[in-house]
Amino acid sequence: MGKKIAIAGVTGAVGQEFLRIIEQRNFPFDSLKMLASSRSAGKKIDFMGKTYTVEELTADSFGGIDIALFSAGGGRSKEFAPAAVKAGAVVIDNSSAFRMDPEVPLVVPEVNADAIAQHKGIIANPNCSTIIANVPVYPLHKANPVKRMIVSTYQAASGAGQAAMDEMVQQAKEVLDGKPVTCSTLRYQLAFNLYCHDSPIGENGYNEEEVKMTKETHKIFSCPSIGITCTCVRVPVMRTHCESINLEFTDPITPKQVTDLLSTAPGVSILDDRINNRFPMPTDASGKDDVYVGRIRQDESIPDNRGINLWVAGDQIRKGAALNAIQIAEKLL
Repeated sequence: MGKKIAIAGVTGAVGQEFLRIIEQRNFPFDSLKMLASSRSAGKKIDFMGKTYTVEELTADSFGGIDIALFSAGGGRSKEFAPAAVKAGAVVIDNSSAFRMDPEVPLVVPEVNADAIAQHKGIIANPNCSTIIANVPVYPLHKANPVKRMIVSTYQAASGAGQAAMDEMVQQAKEVLDGKPVTCSTLRYQLAFNLYCHDSPIGENGYNEEEVKMTKETHKIFSCPSIGITCTCVRVPVMRTHCESINLEFTDPITPKQVTDLLSTAPGVSILDDRINNRFPMPTDASGKDDVYVGRIRQDESIPDNRGINLWVAGDQIRKGAALNAIQIAEKLL
């Protein structure tokens, strides 16, 4: 039986991806309410043979709604998610607003789908970089507990939203034309450049993105003892994040064992062709559901064959955001 669905932030990059995935996966719904800020209210969106009018997101938007998919930013989630829950909806929130709330499940369905049942009205979608790392690392951790995890991210413009993607294209044209570069959405020039992830830096020198990956992975794995350190970087790629992941395990493990474990892991595709030096690229993962894994090799600096290096690529808008939320909604059904 179909549900009454609302999408808050429908005009954004993730909101538009929600629509594509709902159609592609034949997600069952009886009605769909499209919500956005007052700037987008009144806009028409054609979807699955019907024309919808975008409504302004307010506290009164959720009467009769069963599932509310939020991707409207942390401030709006804090303001309107409680009203949605009060109206009887289950909120799946894509912002950071509730992720570390001990009362709110933080879910990657391939890892901890059982946590969904513990919800009290709100389920949090993790950070995109966290999801993309967790999907391949968890099946390895389950087989041989991870003691330490070192992650370096190569994050696409899509992580900063549609406006950032558009601005990167504009910047590329400006650079090639020898014109001054526009930086209105992005803090710095991203075209033909890269920079430390543009989230606030804490007193310890880590930016918020790095802290999120650490804390969220501890919560999702229910394993606060894993030593995790991250370096997050924005790179001039449109919509797929890549990550270099170094793992130290409790017991010895070989690249072949890792490959065997990941070959049957849900949500993972292996692309590891050493002969042709062919490993996951953003162009492989963009628009795809799976996280792609390659460069599976022994870390020879860790004794007793307890270290492994991985290279992963995952579509930030898709698995890193919209698909993960839709998978949670499917589990709710």
